[in-house]
Amino acid sequence: MANAKVIESKQAAVDAVASKLKSSPTTVIADYRGLNVSQVTELRKQLREAGVEFQVLKNTLVRRATAATELTELDEVLTGPTAIAFGADDAVAPAKILSDFAKKNEALKIKGGVVEGRVVGVDQIKALADLPSREGLLSMLLSVLQAPVRNFALAVKAVADKGEGEASA
Repeated sequence: MANAKVIESKQAAVDAVASKLKSSPTTVIADYRGLNVSQVTELRKQLREAGVEFQVLKNTLVRRATAATELTELDEVLTGPTAIAFGADDAVAPAKILSDFAKKNEALKIKGGVVEGRVVGVDQIKALADLPSREGLLSMLLSVLQAPVRNFALAVKAVADKGEGEASA
């Protein structure tokens, strides 16, 4: 029979994973087989700098967490070694970093994930990774908002220059 402390610690781990699955805007599940230590260290560094938590977890613990969060559709990708990236602030960061890293290192395979509480496949994760970052989207919005004012200012300046040209002639 299992020790009560062991069961309690495993239940705490399941609860922690379940709460991360619920609270994280984006969670990406990947297979890291074939990556060497330096590659995994580099990946962890990139994710940490972006505020993404990266963990290697036992599939049985994750399956129990998915059952608790009603995300049991994830269970089909929970085979073999599983690493999970939990995004905290930026919803695009985990997908973008893992996708870019997978392009450079073929050993890393994205299996699927959760975006805004919905289970998604590899294609949706890659599509999310192709979106610009939050800062990129904000700069695009700013340039769109500035364009009418800039065009108006150029038109006013052109009219003023034309008026000065006619007055001096």
